[in-house]
Amino acid sequence: MTIPDTGDMLMDNGSLIAAATSPSSSPQQQKQIIRDLTNNSISKPGSLFFLISNRWFTLWKKYAGFGAYPYDEVLPEPHLLISDAADRPGPIDNSNIVATGSNFEGEDLQLLDNLEEERDYVVVSQDVWEKLFEWYKGGPVLPRKMISVGVRQELVVEVYPLCLKLIDGRDDSESTIRLSKKASLHELYERVCSLKGTDTGKVRIWDYFNNRKQALLGDSTKTLEESDLQMNQSILLEVQVDGILPTGFGMDSTGNELALIPIEPLRSSLTIAGGPTLSNGNSLGYSSSLHQGSSLSSVLTDVEDTSDILKPVLKGSSGGLAGLQNLGNTCFMNSSLQCLVHTPPLVEYFLQDYTDEINKQNPLGMHGELAVAFGELLRKIWSSGRTSIAPREFKGKLGRFAPQFSGYNQHDSQELLAFLLDGLHEDLNRVKQKPYIELKDCDGRPDEEVADEYWRYHKARNDSIIVDVCQGQYKSTLVCPDCNKISIAFDPFMYLSLPLPSTATRTMTVSVFYGDGSGLPMPYSVTVLKNGACKDLKLAVASACCLKDDEGLLLAEVYEHTIYRYLEVPLEPLSSIKDNEHIVAYRHPKTSSELTKVEICHRYLDKCPPENLKGREWKLFLAPLVSYVKDVESGADIDLVVNRLLSPLKRKAFVSSSKHFSQEKSGSTSEVCEQSTGDCSAHSGDEDQSTNEVDMEDISSRELSFRLCITDDRGLSCRPIAKDSPIKPGRLVKVMLDWTEKEHELYDASYLKDLPEVHKTGPAVKKTRPEAISLFSCLDAFLKEEPLGPDDMWYCPRCKKHRQATKKLDLWRLPEILVFHLKRFSYSRYLKNKLDTFVNFPVHDLDLSKYMKTKDASGQPYVYELYAISNHYGGLGGGHYSAYSKLIHDDRWYHFDDSHVSPVSEADIRTSAAYVLFYRRVKVESSGVGEPSRSHNVS
Repeated sequence: MTIPDTGDMLMDNGSLIAAATSPSSSPQQQKQIIRDLTNNSISKPGSLFFLISNRWFTLWKKYAGFGAYPYDEVLPEPHLLISDAADRPGPIDNSNIVATGSNFEGEDLQLLDNLEEERDYVVVSQDVWEKLFEWYKGGPVLPRKMISVGVRQELVVEVYPLCLKLIDGRDDSESTIRLSKKASLHELYERVCSLKGTDTGKVRIWDYFNNRKQALLGDSTKTLEESDLQMNQSILLEVQVDGILPTGFGMDSTGNELALIPIEPLRSSLTIAGGPTLSNGNSLGYSSSLHQGSSLSSVLTDVEDTSDILKPVLKGSSGGLAGLQNLGNTCFMNSSLQCLVHTPPLVEYFLQDYTDEINKQNPLGMHGELAVAFGELLRKIWSSGRTSIAPREFKGKLGRFAPQFSGYNQHDSQELLAFLLDGLHEDLNRVKQKPYIELKDCDGRPDEEVADEYWRYHKARNDSIIVDVCQGQYKSTLVCPDCNKISIAFDPFMYLSLPLPSTATRTMTVSVFYGDGSGLPMPYSVTVLKNGACKDLKLAVASACCLKDDEGLLLAEVYEHTIYRYLEVPLEPLSSIKDNEHIVAYRHPKTSSELTKVEICHRYLDKCPPENLKGREWKLFLAPLVSYVKDVESGADIDLVVNRLLSPLKRKAFVSSSKHFSQEKSGSTSEVCEQSTGDCSAHSGDEDQSTNEVDMEDISSRELSFRLCITDDRGLSCRPIAKDSPIKPGRLVKVMLDWTEKEHELYDASYLKDLPEVHKTGPAVKKTRPEAISLFSCLDAFLKEEPLGPDDMWYCPRCKKHRQATKKLDLWRLPEILVFHLKRFSYSRYLKNKLDTFVNFPVHDLDLSKYMKTKDASGQPYVYELYAISNHYGGLGGGHYSAYSKLIHDDRWYHFDDSHVSPVSEADIRTSAAYVLFYRRVKVESSGVGEPSRSHNVS
């Protein structure tokens, strides 16, 4: 694979100074060429890809005719006409994603930290890059190779190669080396020797993590990834001088000579690296096997002195107070791990011999390696006192089995927790051969019978310590919105993801349009509950605009002068509508379900100098209009609809006195309705309507009054229509109205411009303290009935079609360990957001009995105590994770902030940073005076 010649690029420290663009084809041709190259590209390990700044690439997409959002949306054909030369982007400019002062080139060029794909950069194939480079030149060039990661060999582009700091033991000088994590140690030796100008036979390279020698990195085919080398860590170079080794050469960090002999029998056959390990960290390459009763203790290469691992963990000792070092944006991992390693049933389980339950044959598991890695880490934490631990081996295993966590960017602690719980379950599943079981329909049977049947089927395939203590069961009820078919299932869960509702109100502005052209559009501001649904917004707007009994409202979101979506699902939460969006409502007759919907968008031909007439381009503008009509058979019918909808916009100079009077009356009535939601009987559009009908009769005898085109559902093509042009029947007809100078003279388009945002916050608005909500209100919101999302449609067995059914959840069976995930992060098409709402959760006596559809067989209430919290501080991209956890044996709370561990008062653990809550069920005994009292944990 060849990298494009960079001879035409003049760069200084990775920044573009100047580059000349080369002649190229038209925007349409460029778009088609790039699309063809992208569709025909083949990805395999070693394939070369290139990074391009999304800032420049967005300009090119606009020039070539791609929509700004979503990424692959193509604008309608009229927008693909040749753009003005001023719209053509300049040379490719990647300077904004390259670190300032970078003195490297190509694969060694240093990128800024924490870049995100599609936000900061895009990845293109070599063919696409070469074509773009041919057209625009520029740079700097950022080649990256595709590698296979994880056990399943998933293909990814290695955006960030492994960065290692080379320390020369002769003079303590530092150099930076960047290599692929798939590069071998032999390649590392060659790179180091080339940089230092020495012979490979005279050097030794050490894993020098935390300024201590961890293991000798032998010159071999072992990869850097397999050697557990971490991003931005140090490696130590030692060079023989005149055949004499430097002081300490061949010794470990304590000064002891390294004997190259296998260590028996301390190391268990459960060693994750596989096979006996030499005391210098090199593997003999023996294949590992699991033996019944073998010890889980092993010789480890992490920072702490591993001799304490073999000591038993005794109550009252300082076990469990070890911090976890941050290996580079791994605070999310440390937070989840600290919560799990302080979960009492898991501590008891992994401190015992669990080798008999490791399932190496499970195709859904990680060959037992994840369970062993977690078990060894837990044992180190509970036997190392207060020593800080670097979870390097666990991080290496995590990256192998979950490539999404293999990098060094910040991730979500709850997503990691979900993977760990599922992975540990599959690695410890006692079921070696899962039977095939076909679930039966409930067929009117009692819920108790069906629920027990589902749970037996689940346990027949899934039986592990995770299922024993962490899995519960809820009842899921689906109802088809068309045929009312009810489907009931009883599904297992490992945690509950709770939304954060709010009881506060929210002001929303909606622009209301008359679907029959009887009045001017008018904005209305209404107040609704934040946790309301679209049906609540519709009711509020209907009241504000004095909607008639025989009328309905059609809510829609307008984006870039087109209707992006209709808000037709009554139970869709209002949280899906952001403050910066534009929402409109179209008044229509209640019988509209039997009529054809006509959707009209507007466009104009932009102005340009006479000498550049070929560069003129059609552009969308104004707000779209919607009307419902009975019959649409020809272009003349469309023309009548457009005339009717635009009639209120006619300028006074072109309107008869009667028409003028009627329009003035209509406008004044609308203003009155906006100010009052009371009696709206004074409003009448009948006079306007009768006048319009007279105009329509005159128009029907002439040719079309407007330049109209029929477009498809996605607006990808336009077909001009005449008076007699047949219109294909259907529920929806989309029309494009071309505005000329004549339309601008006849109609006042200002009423259709500048739609107000849903909510405009002024700069002087004082920020208020986020309101507090209870954990119970979050649980109520989780269990309430709501519609499935458009991407999660349910296949109705009666309708034989996918339907957006309503779903209702009920708690049926609760586990010993109950995990609540507070959904603080919200995502939309335009932005990501974090909710810092304070959730008031109980530490003691969380009683969930009222939420249960069944009673406990022993008569015990479902009461829980908090024992751990995963916290997230800050916003998106720049946040930090930590954990609060209660130590098992001394009933005290501690703050685990990566390496730092400190005691914390129970009164201080409830904060707005709480993200994942861990509860353990407790037994409740009567105190003898009529009040229950807490007792021992449920075992």
